[in-house]
Amino acid sequence: MAGIEITYVLLGGLAIALLIAAVTDLKSRTIGNKLNAAIALGAPLWWWASGLTLWPGVAWQIGFAALVFAICTAIFALRQMGGGDVKLLTVLALWIPPLPFLKLIVIMAIVGGALTIVFGAAHILRRSKDRIAIPYGLAIAIAGLWVLGTEQLGQVPAVSGML
Repeated sequence: MAGIEITYVLLGGLAIALLIAAVTDLKSRTIGNKLNAAIALGAPLWWWASGLTLWPGVAWQIGFAALVFAICTAIFALRQMGGGDVKLLTVLALWIPPLPFLKLIVIMAIVGGALTIVFGAAHILRRSKDRIAIPYGLAIAIAGLWVLGTEQLGQVPAVSGML
């Protein structure tokens, strides 16, 4: 198990990656594969730094991410979610346990609904004929940042004498 400083550095790196995902999705409606890969590759460091055991901890987190991927892939097949969004949610599931992840999903839905209203109104005001594109990576990033800021992820147990 690593020190608490490493967990903060890793969470800070994840926060920066979420900000990059938000900006790139807002600008180009894409979330890069390299960014998703970097987030995924950071997960084993996060597991080690937060003291997650191989069994059942890491196995559970990987299984949970596989479930998220399966659900998101089905939504993608219905053309209701972009591929970058599927990958971003999947790699976040490698970092965030199920209950805080559920919080992420609820916040993402609320923010995504607000984005849909704003972008839909702008689309109508411009009298655009093309298909509306909502940068849902922005909603995912905001929800992820919210969870990172409000949940105690990877809390390192107190060392005797330090409270």
